[in-house]
Amino acid sequence: MERLYDGVLVEVENVTRSFGSGNTAVHVLRGIDLVVNAGELVALYGPSGSGKTTLLNIIGALDRPTGGKVMVCGKDILKMRDGRRAKLRRRQLGFIFQNYTLMPTYTSAENIDLALRLPGMFILERRRRTKSALEAVGLSAWATHLPDQLSGGQRQRVAIARALALRPAIILADEPTSGLDTRTARRALSLFKGIARAQGTAFLIVSHDPMIADFVDSTYDLHDGKLHLRAKDEAIETPPHIEETSVDEKTKVISAED
Repeated sequence: MERLYDGVLVEVENVTRSFGSGNTAVHVLRGIDLVVNAGELVALYGPSGSGKTTLLNIIGALDRPTGGKVMVCGKDILKMRDGRRAKLRRRQLGFIFQNYTLMPTYTSAENIDLALRLPGMFILERRRRTKSALEAVGLSAWATHLPDQLSGGQRQRVAIARALALRPAIILADEPTSGLDTRTARRALSLFKGIARAQGTAFLIVSHDPMIADFVDSTYDLHDGKLHLRAKDEAIETPPHIEETSVDEKTKVISAED
């Protein structure tokens, strides 16, 4: 697979986010600094309500901070008009939401195809990418199934496939291993790592799953509105029985657990 991205893809500087005003204001983020480079996997941990998803939404141009600076793919997204921010989301950002956000009346393949239509991709390329992404997550046989015909783990894998098919610069993942068994989760994370290395896509993963820290380059803890880089004595290699690969390879990387 051709490497598509290089350099700094995310740069967050002194970002704050408060809700409410005056004495009742809740200060969720209190001066966040974060840099994510192309091909880097970053994990973000913290207790529920600590602001992890808020930070993810700010980087994904879904929310605006109270203060600070946010650069995504070299662009200051806080100075963009809504139309340009939407265009950036459609073309450069992939999202894996905790609640899947699949269209209930669309099949697995159609849910992926819809995400590829938004940036104006031609139909043949959409079909090729959709097929490849479903193969990568082991769901080729479920391409024509509706979401309510799938298990929770299968829906999560459709959501993963949808993000990967876009080949974005950055994938923002909120609890991407929720609903997956341990073996399937490890294969999904290995797939992320392979794509990051080959394509240059950066992954920012919010999770409570401690296993994710074994696969990423950097791990942060968010406490009291501040990010703290977690010490890591040595990089943990991908287990030898899990192959790193790209979404274009014609091998099912994530086996069906259901």
